[in-house]
Amino acid sequence: MAVSYQTREALHVKTPKLTRLQQEARIGLLFLSPWLIGFILFKALPILAAFVFALTDFQMRTPEATTFVGLKNYIRFFGDVDAGASLFASLSYFLITVPLEMIVALVLAAILTSERLKNKGMLRTLIFMTSIIPSTSIFFIFLGSLEYADRLIFTPLNLPPINGFGLLIPFMALWSIGPGFLIMYSAMESISKEIYEAARVDGAGPLARFIYITLPMISPAIFFTLVINLTGAFGGAVLLDRGYILSFSLSPMEGYINDMMFSQANLGYASALAWVTFAVMMTITVILFRSARRWVYFPEEESHEV
Repeated sequence: MAVSYQTREALHVKTPKLTRLQQEARIGLLFLSPWLIGFILFKALPILAAFVFALTDFQMRTPEATTFVGLKNYIRFFGDVDAGASLFASLSYFLITVPLEMIVALVLAAILTSERLKNKGMLRTLIFMTSIIPSTSIFFIFLGSLEYADRLIFTPLNLPPINGFGLLIPFMALWSIGPGFLIMYSAMESISKEIYEAARVDGAGPLARFIYITLPMISPAIFFTLVINLTGAFGGAVLLDRGYILSFSLSPMEGYINDMMFSQANLGYASALAWVTFAVMMTITVILFRSARRWVYFPEEESHEV
């Protein structure tokens, strides 16, 4: 059977080749696909589910009795004394621990950037290891050491014992400074040595160089660490994983949400509390971003203005 001219032409038509950018885009999507799948399954869908559950009276013990209640769970929050106290306690925890973490991380980063210090690599590793080793395990080892010291030293000398649990909050806060320290340390290392040399020639001492050169130059890193620590203070791990056990949290609001969800099985109200916490965090974050224009140094913006 004879083949028509149009059929022969169609058989000779070649599939257009992908350009280099299209090939790179497909390869990039291939590498991103595990993260995208994980984000959709473990982040986006739970967030949407929490938004829906917050509008219902969903009880995990009796899911078949779920009804739509609208904004009733949010209205309940304003009359819940325990929820308000937990939220206020989380704000207090943020105001206490975050400055402590940032000051210690900043001081350690300034010390390790000194040219006179040796074995910097080993010291950096030791400081960052605190974020890898679970802080709960180390704290209980610390408590055991205090009890051992109490039997050997304090009791024979009739001295009052040290309350180890009173050191829990500062201990947990300082144990997780590794990522923040590394961010500030990297920012300090990126500052040009010529700037310090020029300031030294002009007669600026170490303290003046730190206040008027180092702090303004690393202010974007300080701002980034502040925002991340804000999230961690309210219970979110993000990149500053606290290394706590699953059922434990230093954030009172997160603990109250966990109790409402797992102990009382009230998933609807717990979801509403989570959204309230998110709203408070976003409000503080927006305030921080608004204030960043006054104290954070962005060299890119200044170059555009010039």
